[in-house]
Amino acid sequence: MTGEGRDAGATSARRGRRPAGQDTRDLVLAGAREEFRERGYEAASLRSVARRAGVDPGTVRHWFADKTRLFTASLGLADIDPAAVVRAAAVGPVGSMGERLVRAVVEVWDTDGGETVRLVVPAVMSDPALRALLPQFLGAELLGPIVRRLDVADAGLRSALVASQMAGVLLTRFLVPIDPLASLPPDRVAALVGPTVQRYLTGDLPDA
Repeated sequence: MTGEGRDAGATSARRGRRPAGQDTRDLVLAGAREEFRERGYEAASLRSVARRAGVDPGTVRHWFADKTRLFTASLGLADIDPAAVVRAAAVGPVGSMGERLVRAVVEVWDTDGGETVRLVVPAVMSDPALRALLPQFLGAELLGPIVRRLDVADAGLRSALVASQMAGVLLTRFLVPIDPLASLPPDRVAALVGPTVQRYLTGDLPDA
């Protein structure tokens, strides 16, 4: 076989369908981390991740239904579904959307007592590339869709304000627990913090 033939065969082997085992899943996740770091969340795709990992796109879809699930899994958040949070916040009266959003976010992180937050957030914050990806991800998949449904002015500013409030809740509930907030049930946290988030979502914002 010529050198050209061997190279073509090697390329074909790398890009062919691989067995859908744990090793392949880990290979996909490693490729996804590299792809997201280099290209950013919005530019990356399941197909580009497949190329980088040397697998068939169908292999990626076998493990991850969409780019959102792939990204969260690459951060160690495989069980987090941002679309479910968006649905929980969006379904119901607009006037109580802030409360529903707070409740949905707190309930997601409460499922394991905040252990995921304590493990993942420091790791992400210590990696400049991953840290830069978070605003893109939040804007594209979580806060952006919620604010766009409201059709309000200053959507970017409102998303940032909501993010600042939710980050504060997660910080003082899980990373640097401050009681009684850290021990309150999600419904109580939502009732207390929700009105502030609601003002950021739909209220009048003071001029600069």
